[in-house]
Formats: sequence, C-alpha cells, structure tokens
Amino acid sequence: MAPVTALPRRLLPDTAAVDDDGWLTIGGCSVRDLAAEFGTPVFVYDEQHLRARCREATEAFGHRQAVYATKAFMCRAMARLAHEEGMRLDVATGGELHIALSAGVPAADCVMHGNNKSVAELRMAIEAGVGHIVVDSFDELDRLDTLHAAGTGSVPDVLLRITPGVEAHTHEFIATGQDDSKFGFNLANGDALRAVERARRSPSVELVGVHCHIGSNVFAASSFGKAAEVMAAFAAPLDLPELVLGGGLGVAYVEGEEAPTITQWGKVLHDACRSLGLTSRVSVEPGRSIVAAAAITVYTLGTLKRIPGVRTYFAVDGGMSDNPRPVLYGSGYESFLPRAPFAERTEHGRLVGKHCESGDVLLREAKLPADVAVGDLVATPVTGAYGRSMGSNYNMITRPPVVFVRDGDARLVIRRETLDDLLAADVG
Repeated sequence: MAPVTALPRRLLPDTAAVDDDGWLTIGGCSVRDLAAEFGTPVFVYDEQHLRARCREATEAFGHRQAVYATKAFMCRAMARLAHEEGMRLDVATGGELHIALSAGVPAADCVMHGNNKSVAELRMAIEAGVGHIVVDSFDELDRLDTLHAAGTGSVPDVLLRITPGVEAHTHEFIATGQDDSKFGFNLANGDALRAVERARRSPSVELVGVHCHIGSNVFAASSFGKAAEVMAAFAAPLDLPELVLGGGLGVAYVEGEEAPTITQWGKVLHDACRSLGLTSRVSVEPGRSIVAAAAITVYTLGTLKRIPGVRTYFAVDGGMSDNPRPVLYGSGYESFLPRAPFAERTEHGRLVGKHCESGDVLLREAKLPADVAVGDLVATPVTGAYGRSMGSNYNMITRPPVVFVRDGDARLVIRRETLDDLLAADVG
C-alpha cells in the first residue's frame, strides 16, 4: 500500500496559506471564492511569486540578460510583468511576437526563435526591430539573404543556435542539445563553424553571438555546466560579445523531486564560463522555472467511480485540454483538496478529465483525503508552465480563464472562452 502523505508545502506558490476556515488562500485570496467567482477549471497565478522569480533571474544574470521564454506561459499581462522586472522576452513564432508587442514590450527587448521561421515571420521580426534573431539553419540564412536583397528593413543582429552534443537527462521529446536534434547547427560535424564563417561573410546579418539549449525540465546542474563548458570553449576564439546558454531549468512537480534554484543555476553557468576566461556577456532563457510553481489549476470533481478490486476514478471538469503534459510526457503531478490542503491523502485513484479518451489522465496515481466527495474542488499544483500555453479545444471544450492574485485582489488576465468563441474562425 502506498504511504499516506500530505501535500508537500514547497509545491505551492510562495504566498499560499491556510485561512481560519481551513481553505487554501493564494495572494490573500481564498481558492473557494476564486472558484465561485471565475468558475472551474481555472488557472490561479501568484503574482508575487512570478515577480520574485523574475527578479531572481535578473539578479543572477543581470538586467535584460535573463530572457523569459514565453512558450511556457504567454499573455499580455505576463509579457508586461516579465519586462517590468528587467527581463527580455524570447518569442518563437510571429504569434508570440505579436502578443509581446501588443503588451507594449519594445521589439528591441525581444529575441526571435524558431527552428523553421517562415519568410513572413523573419520579415515581421526585422521590420519590428527585434533585438536578436536566433538563426537555426542554413536555409534560414538563405531566407535572410533573400529578404536583404529585397530591401527588407535593417540588417538584423543574429545569434547562431549551436547543437553542443550534450545529453540532457530529461524526456526525449524535450531534449534538444544532443547531436540528433531538429534544432541548431551541429558542433561535432563542423556545421557550427561553417555557419559562423558564412554569417561573418554575409551582408544580410550582423553576427553578435552564439546560442545553445540542451533541453527542458533538466534537474542535473552538471548537464548545464557541461553545456556551458562546451559552448564557452567554442565561443572564446570567436571573440563575439554574446553567449546565450538557453533555459530548461527543471522544477519539482511531485513529492521527492529536487531542482536547483535559479541562483544556483546561475552560479554553475558563470563558474563554467569564468574557468575558461570567457569575456562574452552570458544570457539565459528561463521559462518553466519562472512560472511553473506560481500557479495551481482548480477543478470541480464531477464523478467519483469506485470499481472494487480494480481502481477508483476521480473525474474532473477539465483534463488533457488544459494540461496535456501527462499525456505527452507521462509527467507527474500531485493533487489535493483546497478545503483541506495539508490533510493526509489516504484515498488513492486515478485523476481523469472529461474528454472522450481513455488516455485523458491528469494523475495516474492520485492521492486525496478519505472524505473526498462529488462537488469538491480538486487542485493540482505546479501547473503554471505548459498548461494554458499547450492547451486545446479538444471535444470543443472552452479553455479556462487565468487569474492573477496579489494582496487580496484577483485580476482576470485571460477570460474563459465562450461557446461562441468556438465559432470565431469557423466560416461555415
């Protein structure tokens, strides 16, 4: 039988507390009241937590040297918040760039990513005046040559994304630094050096640095240190002003997991670069480590199905449409009842969604208190990254709202979709 455990406090947002009535509060707001006002499912973000992680990144790497990876969670409120706290923004598509610009973030403080940028996206980035374009392939250099010949804007500052051949200890779908990768110029086969030579000759780009990213949700600081050493050794003789070491710092999702802090991560990277005498400015691109633990998702339990001798199913009013990570990667999460957040969880079962898929599973091995009942609010912590941003309308379910909470105030930053929103792009 699995051990009886309460939810680990450290998995909750910074301002999480328990009110006199026993209910969880975040940012001074009762989760019960938030669910009543905004409905469920709902993403609840601790704004103080978000700002604290942005500041930690800025302090570890310098003003505008930490670049928020917007793919983790993006909306105008988040873009403004990260920029206000001294970060630049990493955008990987024209859509992400559009949202950043509409939030008032200067294009010069945006970095354009993507392994297959279209001509339209590159034109958009150049005409807007993004700070850097991270070039991912020789084909992309061809496109930039074509745009330059057509007289599109000024010559952009570029970084070359290098694949350093460093294996990150993470899921294969989110490992990016190994030789077999769709991303970047391979270091081992000489493509990286050939790309440097071409970019330096080209009138279409201004080469200002090199970039790497080894993967996402990486826990081993040694993996980052190894990548930093490899990249610093490659960059040092090039004498370029910028070295970007990507993001991917992991976070703890379940009991027993431990991850380095942003500050510890910064020390590992800086120590590795200093040891090789690198003089380039070092930047990073944290995303998950900024937003993941800042949020919880709150659901309503609609069906409690006990099958004797088989298992118990807890079915909630969301699922793979608001958190596809368990389906994609087998990612683990914890569950709890906001009315008794630290109660011992003796009822074991599978937390599932409402989609027409047997694979619509949020927690394969969920633990909840013994008195759990239909109608209870059920929450999963550490859902601030890659939930809303990877969500879908599968089964034509409307996507949940996002609420920022701080000092007792709740601010709706993304409203709940309506049924009419499902028809917005349907031209019949």
